[in-house]
Order: sequence, then C-alpha cells, then structure tokens
Amino acid sequence: MKISGNFASHMSILLVLATAACAPEEQSMRTDAVRGQAIYDARCAQCHGADGAGAGPASLGLGGPPPSLRNLASNNDGVFPRDYVMATIDGLSRHNELTAAMPEFGAGYLGPVIQVEENGLSTPIPAELLALANYIESIQN
Repeated sequence: MKISGNFASHMSILLVLATAACAPEEQSMRTDAVRGQAIYDARCAQCHGADGAGAGPASLGLGGPPPSLRNLASNNDGVFPRDYVMATIDGLSRHNELTAAMPEFGAGYLGPVIQVEENGLSTPIPAELLALANYIESIQN
C-alpha cells in the first residue's frame, strides 16, 4: 500500500498533537523540586515569600509573618519533617495557632494521586503535594 505525501504529513501533525496533549498529564505527575517550585511560586510565595523566609506581601495582614520554610530541617535536628509539612499543606494539622491562617490546600485539587512506598507500606499522595514538599526540602538552610 502506497501512502501519499499529504496523508503522511497529516499523520505527522496528528502524532505531534497527540504527544502535546499528553504533556499536561505528564507535567502533573512530576514530583521533582523543579515542579514543586512552580507550584510554590503560584500558591505559597504570596505569604511565605519568594525565598521561603516568611515575608510575602500577602502576609502583612496576618498579625505576624508566616514561619520561615527554610529552617524546618534545622529546627528538627537536621531532619526534614516531610510528613508534618505535607499534613500542614494538606490541612490535616489545623490544631495549633501557627497554621490557623494557612489555607487548607487539601480541600482543592492537588494533582493526580500517586502511590509512594516506604517501609513496605504504599500510601496514596497527591503529586503536587509531594512535589511541593520536595521543593521545600530543597530550600533548607
């Protein structure tokens, strides 16, 4: 069977469009710190500041600056408190006054859920939540 040049050209265009359509899903499944920084810039920097030090412009009316996100590991004996960070972002840690002003991001969409295995236990975690935690870990002092 002979394929005309015009047909082959149309098929090439369809292949490019199909590949491009997959890109947003692949992007939303990324959990690296680069993806996390994009999420941080869009959702967190307004309060926590572009550098994570806690001095963003939206924090002015909160009665005090949000905590610095850069010292979480040093305040925890050098260990990044990943579970605490993700629980705070998600909204599970709302029983103390320090996080009372923070929006409950878990009430919205945090990306597709991926399975993370640790110590033989598989836990579903939203991809954006994991990417954000990875970024916050990467900015520790």
